[in-house]
Amino acid sequence: MSTGVAEQVDDDLWSAIGDPTRRRMLDLLLVEGHGTATTLSQQMPVTRQAVAKHLGVLDRVGLVRGTPEGREKRYRVDDAQLARAVAQLASVGSAWDARLQRIKRIAEAIQRTRQD
Repeated sequence: MSTGVAEQVDDDLWSAIGDPTRRRMLDLLLVEGHGTATTLSQQMPVTRQAVAKHLGVLDRVGLVRGTPEGREKRYRVDDAQLARAVAQLASVGSAWDARLQRIKRIAEAIQRTRQD
């Protein structure tokens, strides 16, 4: 039986966002508007090569788009894909809220029967 929520969730997207270094890069790109592997590595506790690999993951899932600029690529956050990720998070959160409410009602019913 399907809840519909799992079908809406893009596992690759959430795997990419699940990494704290990539989330920090997204934050930096959102604040700065754009960045390269070099400029981002200057603000991160990882090497330029590591930043480039993380940007590749974010690019593959569509969260950032790289535009060639000289020897590097300038990356920007893809607003549409970020909005999709936010919508998925809200959907998953809603589904879990509903599940937790059902669990609470069951626990309360069990507690009432034990008190009787």
